[in-house]
Amino acid sequence: MEDGAGQVERDALESVAEGGALSRRRLLGLGAGGAALLAAGTAGFVRARSSGSQGPSTGATRAAGAYHPELAGTILANRARAVAEGDRTAFLATIGSAPPAFQDAQSRVYDNLRKLPLDGWRERLVRTQLTDDETGVTVVRVEVRYKLRGFDRAEVARTRYLALGPRSGRWVIVGDGSSHGLDDDADIWDGGALTVARGRTVLVIGDAAGLDGIAGRLDAAVPVVTGVLGRSWAQRAVALVPTGPRLATALAGQGPDLGEVAALATVAPSAGGGHGEDRIIVSPATFGRLNALGRDVVLTHELTHVATGGARDRTTPLWLIEGFADYVGYSRAKVGVRSAARELAREMAAGRAPAALPDADAFAGTSPRLSRAYQESWLACRMVAGRYGEATLVRLYRTAGRVPEATALRDVLGLTRDRFTAQWRDYLKKELH
Repeated sequence: MEDGAGQVERDALESVAEGGALSRRRLLGLGAGGAALLAAGTAGFVRARSSGSQGPSTGATRAAGAYHPELAGTILANRARAVAEGDRTAFLATIGSAPPAFQDAQSRVYDNLRKLPLDGWRERLVRTQLTDDETGVTVVRVEVRYKLRGFDRAEVARTRYLALGPRSGRWVIVGDGSSHGLDDDADIWDGGALTVARGRTVLVIGDAAGLDGIAGRLDAAVPVVTGVLGRSWAQRAVALVPTGPRLATALAGQGPDLGEVAALATVAPSAGGGHGEDRIIVSPATFGRLNALGRDVVLTHELTHVATGGARDRTTPLWLIEGFADYVGYSRAKVGVRSAARELAREMAAGRAPAALPDADAFAGTSPRLSRAYQESWLACRMVAGRYGEATLVRLYRTAGRVPEATALRDVLGLTRDRFTAQWRDYLKKELH
């Protein structure tokens, strides 16, 4: 781990020297139901006034001195050092003048961080976000960087806002940026008391029950995915299982709520704009309602997205991304086609056969055709594997990630899209008659 004080203070000075460009986080939904965070920069220094707040006395401000970035750098370095050394007292000392609710939340954060297999954890000052002239409080934008040892290839980056103020002759953390409308990026340590379950090849973290069972199912799914895709992927995974639906939704990047989604793959953004680190988010309330077969299928499906990079894939058509993941998910399941595609079978029996492969809109969380879209896509991939072989299905998937869909169908299967669709519709009638 780097020298905390020196590095954070250097980062602080560098950010000021570079003009301290403000970087807001935009959430972009991705095809596989995951999300990636990208940065969009705007420059400028913001000064704000808060009404109804009482500021510190002139004497207190004078004794503490004026704010400057080195002060923030020192505070952040002390926090990083306290986490690394397990010094709870030193960590809490940086927030000793904050409101009790903030102190309690930060205390839980520290305890949770100490349970994680961290390969470094540090906070880098990005810029001074705003200064409240009435209270004398300065809000800074901070980039939290860390790695999960043995799983993350690069540092994950999260944005946080800390409010600094002069108290008892020194500058300390007095809160966050929420009173100024500045929201932090969520992470798993923001929930309740964490438990960490380690499998042979997976890491499951959360404040929910049943983590050992999820770790066992993911461990069992790794060779299933490898059996189809080969050993070209990392063959390990991290799953996050927060009890709170709000935290689960924030981690997944899924709008207001996850609804009936039991699990999905997402990407935690990397520092420096890298590819990011794959995560599987499990929503325990919905996941817990599944039977054993459903849990295996769902986790194998999401692990397939991890193995293929499905959560960051914006080239491969969604029917192939989701259909392929279901194909792998069902590959060890002893379940009949009509049972697995019950909704689609009812539509077919009523004479409402689909005319085309599902488009991207069919996979939206609010789509009335969501279940049928997955079933239609799964059977399209099952048809390819049955007629042309599983290796050809894998080749089609990988090719479609590089070239347009019509080109992939032509080059791999020798079919136009219309001809492929016609074969698929005939296959649905045969399998679901």
